[in-house]
Amino acid sequence: MSNSSFITEFLLLPFADTRELQLLHFVLFLGIYLAALLGNGLILTAIACDHRLHTPMYFFLLNLALLDLGCISTTVPKAMANSLHDTRAISYAGCAAQVFLFPFLMSAEYFILTVMAYDRYAAICKPLHYRTLLGSRACAQMATAAWGSGVLYAVLHTANTFSLPLCQDNAVDQFFCEIPQILKISCSRSYLRSFWVLVVGVWLASVCFVFILFSYVQIFRAVLRMPSEQGRHKAFSTCLPHLFVVSLFISTGFFAYLKPPSMSSPSLNLIVAVLYSVMPPTLNPLIYSMRNRELKWAIRKVISWMLLNRDKFPLFFQK
Repeated sequence: MSNSSFITEFLLLPFADTRELQLLHFVLFLGIYLAALLGNGLILTAIACDHRLHTPMYFFLLNLALLDLGCISTTVPKAMANSLHDTRAISYAGCAAQVFLFPFLMSAEYFILTVMAYDRYAAICKPLHYRTLLGSRACAQMATAAWGSGVLYAVLHTANTFSLPLCQDNAVDQFFCEIPQILKISCSRSYLRSFWVLVVGVWLASVCFVFILFSYVQIFRAVLRMPSEQGRHKAFSTCLPHLFVVSLFISTGFFAYLKPPSMSSPSLNLIVAVLYSVMPPTLNPLIYSMRNRELKWAIRKVISWMLLNRDKFPLFFQK
């Protein structure tokens, strides 16, 4: 097949060959997807409804929850539908949508995590200037820059990927339309044209990583100088969840895209893709709420309303 214009659909990698295992995969992914929807939905509702959480830290956390919902909704529903209906097909337009949306949401999430590191740095290292550095206008501008940068990066990747002629078949060795797997079925000479896009991505990721690393070096130096044990505990309770999420995001993402070819195999690629595309959106709400008393209290209020106080919701958060 010499030209991608003749392709009307792609074939995704199935999770299993037998019908029983396909249904098991559907049930497992359905549980994971519902858990991600519930966790991120509770965080969104708690932050939006509790005025005490209308601070820069929770504003960026709200953006992160939105991106997590988008990430898992881009890949998992189609994989569940394929398992349920015993098919591997995804339309050309659906594949193009995944190729655009997934890099957009993942890169925007990485930029938001970088901004959140700056927020923690300003709160702990420059508390007297925190309101000035992170006013409402500055927060909106940083969030807009993160989302906008994600869009530009995704457009760059999508345009480059679908401008390459596909010289092999239309089978993608992944459960969603992942860019590296699509590049593998392109012509070998055309594949080299995507190298500069990879360089841009690695450079941006490295800059963000260095910024996050520098921020946390300054944060831990400031925290260790705090005379109050209670102050140190509060600082760590807001920083460690973010640091854990960043570590999970970077380790799985970098391994997925920069692992040596000798380590590539369909089963390993599948496991790594699940780790970096499905698990973080599911685990992030749990990680952020585990040590955060304010967020846990707000989530409890949301759950209490859902169970007992439906008719009193407008007054509930004003108490």
